[in-house]
Amino acid sequence: MTETDIRHTGSEAPAFPQDRTCPYQPPQAYTEWRGESPLTRVTLFDGRPAWLITGHAEGRALLADPRLSSDWGHPVFPVVVQRTEDRGGLAFPLIGVDDPLHARQRRMLIPSFGVKRMNAIRPSLQSLVDRLLDDMLAKGPVVDLVSAFALPVPSMAICELLGVPYGDHDFFEECSRDFVGAATSGEADAAFAKLYQYLHGLVAKKQAEPGDGLLDELIARQLEEGELDHNEVVMIALVLLVAGHETTVNAIALGALTLMQHPEQIEVLLNDPAAVPGVVEELLRFTSVSDYMVRMAKEDIEVGGTTVKAGDAVLVSITLMNRDAKAYDDPDVFDARRNARHHVGFGHGIHQCLGQNLARAELEIALGTLFTRIPGLRLAVPLDEVPLKAGHDAQGPIELPVTW
Repeated sequence: MTETDIRHTGSEAPAFPQDRTCPYQPPQAYTEWRGESPLTRVTLFDGRPAWLITGHAEGRALLADPRLSSDWGHPVFPVVVQRTEDRGGLAFPLIGVDDPLHARQRRMLIPSFGVKRMNAIRPSLQSLVDRLLDDMLAKGPVVDLVSAFALPVPSMAICELLGVPYGDHDFFEECSRDFVGAATSGEADAAFAKLYQYLHGLVAKKQAEPGDGLLDELIARQLEEGELDHNEVVMIALVLLVAGHETTVNAIALGALTLMQHPEQIEVLLNDPAAVPGVVEELLRFTSVSDYMVRMAKEDIEVGGTTVKAGDAVLVSITLMNRDAKAYDDPDVFDARRNARHHVGFGHGIHQCLGQNLARAELEIALGTLFTRIPGLRLAVPLDEVPLKAGHDAQGPIELPVTW
């Protein structure tokens, strides 16, 4: 099957992705897609039709189904964002490859992201959050919560975990932001090249002067023993560095915004510290920072009485799965005491987010401490004036002016 075979104008199906108008609510068009059928037809920017999976049960089953591929390097793998249209067959480790390569890469990293290790770094995370809030309170309102708090928490944390000098954070945060938010493939390629060259040099330096971060462990255990080559180590580092702070920045900012817009729910955090993990799970369900996951059918698959054919583009809607009334009572209600552990905010199946334990630790400490120390935190601008990221990016505010 060729790329031409699977394209058409797609004029009968709505465009995808779509932008949110409320930071924590699905785009308005999603309302029409929440029917009895667990899938609907949408059209990508290049005219290619795609299946959008909207049902919670069906989406979880598909994300665990080996008949769906995550291989970005496949010549007809769907392209959702125009800036990645000319990716030249480049497949990113972990997120853009299938088993057995994916399993091999993931096995190397699982010990570094386990619950025990994440619990061990909680004291340093708490210290970091306290310092950032000290600075915020000293400066006084109005403050952009993204740049002052939501960004440095995961950025510092992933640097410490990987062994990347935080002194370089302005550079790699800019490269990461330019890479994931580029308007064209040329802009994305330029940002990628700068970040790749930086990490290429860092890996070479660590080979000569080992440290104690995750990158140093990969070099000592895998590169030196021939399990990985230099390029693969650099690419793994790039994926972890970008993914390690891009999504969590949005989750912290969007979580804080959601709580500020539901002040009665903040009392759950303040009155019962043991409830904080549950509040975080509900925020992950309700906000769905990662709006969708992209796959391609390798074989014909029956979904809700419809045949998804081999070669079809499949988009699994994390947002609509997390708002499925068959899975949750009153799914559009933010309920801080809801048991939402079976949400798919971190995905599902073999590609479920490797760093979810780190993200949970960051969110629990960041949001729990933020509202404990500043219980009167509130937006400094009307909600509809908060600038939002585009529908094809991780969802969240670009800036979040707050006061107290």
